[in-house]
Amino acid sequence: MIGFGPWYEGEPVRRREVIALLGAAAAWPLGAAAQQPKRTRRIGVLHPFADSDLEARSWVNALKEALATLGWNDGVNVRIYVRGGDGDLDQMRNFARELIDLHPDVFVAITTRCVNAVLAEARTVPIVFTLVTDPVGQRLVETMARPGRDVTGFTPHEQSVGSKWVQILKEIAPETKRTIVMVNPDVAPYYRMYMTSMESAAGTLAIKISEAHVRSRVEIEAAMSMLANEPASALISMSDPFLGVHRDLIIALAAKYRLPAVYPYRLFVPDGGLIAYGVDIVDIHRRAANYVDRILKGESAADLPVQTPSKYELAINLKTAKALGLSVPPTLLATADEVVE
Repeated sequence: MIGFGPWYEGEPVRRREVIALLGAAAAWPLGAAAQQPKRTRRIGVLHPFADSDLEARSWVNALKEALATLGWNDGVNVRIYVRGGDGDLDQMRNFARELIDLHPDVFVAITTRCVNAVLAEARTVPIVFTLVTDPVGQRLVETMARPGRDVTGFTPHEQSVGSKWVQILKEIAPETKRTIVMVNPDVAPYYRMYMTSMESAAGTLAIKISEAHVRSRVEIEAAMSMLANEPASALISMSDPFLGVHRDLIIALAAKYRLPAVYPYRLFVPDGGLIAYGVDIVDIHRRAANYVDRILKGESAADLPVQTPSKYELAINLKTAKALGLSVPPTLLATADEVVE
């Protein structure tokens, strides 16, 4: 057999051995590449509550658990970075900037303020929002069916829910003659979309309804103190993240002034709120995981329609009702998803 030539300084190498060596060398990069771990994806989560807020934690945990069922395990093939703004707009913007510096593949932004905080810092990261009311009216998306930009998500209420709040108030506190709708209009500019249905229901039920605009804890206390001076008065707390952050104060003042109050989310009731009717927030964050998964797999947020509520829940605190001298109608108890005793 004729040698193929020297191999370094050793013995001649046979032709078939050289061909085998060259074939292996050519194949090596492909095999090595196939064995390389896939890039760890990154998700930024921004919410307006304190990091210690147990409700906010339950929402984020629901998101993480749903992502895990879809194959995205935090610390394994995805990193999930969570920041809570504690109701402070400047803090939310700072955290949005901090998260963007981590180069996330997708953002989950809870409430309008968090969406705007992210958009103020970067418009190139896909956003899946939750708890954003009237995203079309707030110009976050072009239409519900076709968002048209890299922003989509889940809206918590439809306009007609306002009438339901008034009806529930009259059912649980039938002596009510006057109610205020408390809202921070800077945080919840969309609140007017609910007022039409609330005013219509209030007129039918002979309830005088008015608005109380609050932008601080001091103004919350002043509004509720003034309401307490009016006989047969009650409170409707708007779907407003500012009020959610300060729910401890609102609940305490409602107890102090013996005011029946209706809240937009269940999270008020375990802390002492009388009654709440609203979307299941934990369920929304489970559903949001599906959109995050689809975006991480290559779909565009602009092509994913904004989702409306699929599940509402009614929660009642019987201890609070008793303290207010209210008898909860059997019809409400029969339809309640949660009863705190």
